[in-house]
Amino acid sequence: MGLQASPPRLRGLFGAFTVILLALAAGAAFADGNGTDGSRGSVTNLPLPRYVSLKAAEGNARRGPSLSHRIDWVYKRRALPLQVTAEFGHWRRVRDRDGAGGWMHYSLLSGARTVLVEQDMVALRARPANDSMEVAKVQSGVVARLGECTPGWCRITAGGERGWVRKTALWGVGADELRE
Repeated sequence: MGLQASPPRLRGLFGAFTVILLALAAGAAFADGNGTDGSRGSVTNLPLPRYVSLKAAEGNARRGPSLSHRIDWVYKRRALPLQVTAEFGHWRRVRDRDGAGGWMHYSLLSGARTVLVEQDMVALRARPANDSMEVAKVQSGVVARLGECTPGWCRITAGGERGWVRKTALWGVGADELRE
């Protein structure tokens, strides 16, 4: 007995069934809703959640982990920090600082760390101390490259300026995260 080819209609149904199973499996991989349980990604074995940045000038965030899923958001800001909360194959579930997001193909994301300044006219200081000399002021909404972080401060680079900012003024870095 040899194998027989399935009629086109059955192949279409099988394909739709496979997509549904993949979506259900992806949902199971993201069962806790935010990935804050200290888990690790099933694909990369990297911590979840973790921060990345948008590599591309434009990236689609989809309802599920495949090209057949509807696009919910289109991010149009290169280097925008995003938080990875789940993984499924070549797809990463991400969220932005407002909690919006979806599934993005991993090729659109970069491990280069950036942060979003959340407070307006934040003082950029020469050293990580409130009494340190002010180097510049940074506006709310600026995307900056993330450098070293101590328990309360992070060194950032933006607009040709480099200095230290209170961690509470930034989105894209964990409250207890330390970086050298």
